[in-house]
Amino acid sequence: MPLVTFQEQDNLGEIVINNPPRNLFTGDALTDLGAAVNDAAASDVRAVLLRAEGDDFSYGAADGSVFLGLGAAKAAGLAAAVIGFTSAVEALSVPTVALIQGQCWDGALEMCLACDLIWAAEGSQIGQIESQAGGMPYAGGTQRLASRIGTARAAEMVLTGAVLPAETLLSWGAINRVTPADRLLADGRAFAQSLANGPTLAHKATKRILHAWRSGGIAEADRVTVAEAPAVMLSEDLRDGLTSLQRHGLGHAIFNGR
Repeated sequence: MPLVTFQEQDNLGEIVINNPPRNLFTGDALTDLGAAVNDAAASDVRAVLLRAEGDDFSYGAADGSVFLGLGAAKAAGLAAAVIGFTSAVEALSVPTVALIQGQCWDGALEMCLACDLIWAAEGSQIGQIESQAGGMPYAGGTQRLASRIGTARAAEMVLTGAVLPAETLLSWGAINRVTPADRLLADGRAFAQSLANGPTLAHKATKRILHAWRSGGIAEADRVTVAEAPAVMLSEDLRDGLTSLQRHGLGHAIFNGR
């Protein structure tokens, strides 16, 4: 059975890690993760939830098995591959939400940072711990943390390898919401479903604009905004949304993703 799967229900997809007891990112798990992300990209879902079974989201590659027997060429290939996983999650065109419970370390956190939004359970412990084992974040965690919380705090997290409570990372802006542990899945899934029920073309445009801003600043984001705006202006969702707003006020529109 795959250690990471893609499941879909109606218009919401879920990438689910299930490699007990610690949901480690072993070689097999990474292979299955790649397949699950590809399945999500090829699907017609309108939002994706990244989550894990069990008490902990994932200890990442904490057992070091993926580094065994590497020479220079294989190490270079592995470095490219793990960045590729992060990029593939970021490239999903629809809104993505990660749900963190328990421990979430190194590569597992990097997969969450590739998502648009992160929710965490109260008491979760989160960190880029690679420096404590003589390493570095290989899947882009350093720069993705910096884009969320600034270079100084990102440097502190990565250089010290500290494991921090979700509540601290919420206050820093690394994650979006902290919920009671027994409500994380239900509330997070309901929130992701609300995004899936939203104006899909507009959400896709928003993602492209944010990615453009991160890589090229306001000028590049403005360029992408001009390029994306016509399709949203001409969409059925905008027409239906404006009609609903005029007749019923906020919060009553039904969107069909067209």
